Amino acid sequence: MAEAQSTIPIDRINVAAVIPAYLEEKHIGDVVRRTLLQLANVVVVDDGSTDRTAELAKNAGAGVIVHEQNRGKGESIKSGFRYWLEHGATYVVILDGDGQHLPEEIERFLAAAASGLGELLIGTRMNDVREMPFVRRAVNRYMSRKISRVCGQDIPDTQCGFRMVHREIIPDLLGGTERFDYETEMLILASRAGCRIASVPISTVYSDEVSSIHPIRDTLRFFKLMRRYRKS
Repeated sequence: MAEAQSTIPIDRINVAAVIPAYLEEKHIGDVVRRTLLQLANVVVVDDGSTDRTAELAKNAGAGVIVHEQNRGKGESIKSGFRYWLEHGATYVVILDGDGQHLPEEIERFLAAAASGLGELLIGTRMNDVREMPFVRRAVNRYMSRKISRVCGQDIPDTQCGFRMVHREIIPDLLGGTERFDYETEMLILASRAGCRIASVPISTVYSDEVSSIHPIRDTLRFFKLMRRYRKS
C-alpha cells in the first residue's frame, strides 16, 4: 500500500461521489444538488427502483447508472467504484441518497485525506450519540467492537455508510457480498489489503427514511460474515 499523499492538497476535480439509491425519489434530487455544490462529479446508482429515482437524479445534474433489477447496496457501490476507476477519479466519496449524510460534511473527508490519515475514511457518529436511538447505539457499538477486532484496527462506527476511498484500494474492494453486509466486508477487505482506516466525525441525522435493513435476516448475515473471516 502506497503512503497517503499528505503533502499534496486534495483537488476536488479528482474527487467523485457515488450515491447508491433505491426508491429514493423523495430525497435524491436534494441530495444530488447539495453534493454538486461540494464536488463536480456525482453518479447515482439506481438499484432497480420502480419510482422516479433515476429521473430526478438526472434532472438534478447527476450521472445515472441503472440496475434493471435490484442487486443490493453492495453491488450498487461496486458499480460506482468501477465507473470512477474507468473515469480517473483519485478519491471516491460514498453517501446515501436518503438525506442521512450531509453533503456539506464532505469537506471534513477532504481535510482528513489531505492530512494523510488513511486510504479509507469512514464517518463516525459516535462522538455525539444524543440523537441516536439507544438500541441502535448499543448494536452499533457491539458490532463495531467485533469488526474492529477482525480488522486489527479501531473503527468506532463501522455501520456508517458515509465514506471516502482512495482509488488505489478500490480493486481490493470489488469482491465480497452484494447487500448491506458489504459495507462491513469492505472494511475487512481493506484491512487485509494493508489499508489504514481512519474515522471522520459527522453529524447524526435521522430523517423520515424507512430502513431497508431486515433486522433478523441482516443480523444473521452479519454473524455469518464474522464467522467466515474469523476462520480465514
